[in-house]
Amino acid sequence: MSEDFELDTADLSRRMDGAMANLRTEFASLRTGRASASMLEPVQVDAYGQMTPINQVGTVNVPEPRMVTINVWDKGLVGKVEKAIRESGLGINPQLNGTIIMLPIPELNEERRRELGKVAGQYAEHARVSIRNVRRDGMEQIKKAKNDGMSEDDQKLWESEVQDMTDTYIKKVDEALETKQAEIMQV
Repeated sequence: MSEDFELDTADLSRRMDGAMANLRTEFASLRTGRASASMLEPVQVDAYGQMTPINQVGTVNVPEPRMVTINVWDKGLVGKVEKAIRESGLGINPQLNGTIIMLPIPELNEERRRELGKVAGQYAEHARVSIRNVRRDGMEQIKKAKNDGMSEDDQKLWESEVQDMTDTYIKKVDEALETKQAEIMQV
């Protein structure tokens, strides 16, 4: 039984990749100083009785570096989209022009940059916790195999492999955080 133990490292790696992908999505939603359609991804609109992503109620465009426009398809939702943007915490003041909502991206001040840096740090910490949870699951599988008769040498080998994988992903999170914070602080 113990000789047959094979830890599914591909599954652990896939789950850690998922944490990294989630981190990238969260980082993309952070406003730097340039307009980006992805900054509106976390904003949900109360449309037709349920919460809906903004890109499903209108067309999101970036016509110039400091402007995002949303062409809302249903005139009845324009007010709800505007309200959702105001309440999203993005710090953007929407301007209406018929069914088109214009979002001028203001220059970030030093205080706002520091705040966004802290938010990026929180996102990175959530990713680290997710990665550590995957490590814990892997270690529990190894412990069960040890109880089923796996040798101590094999146990140490597998634990070291899981730990190395974890360290690699934590390092990737730290690098992504450094890059994002440098991007945020860039004037």
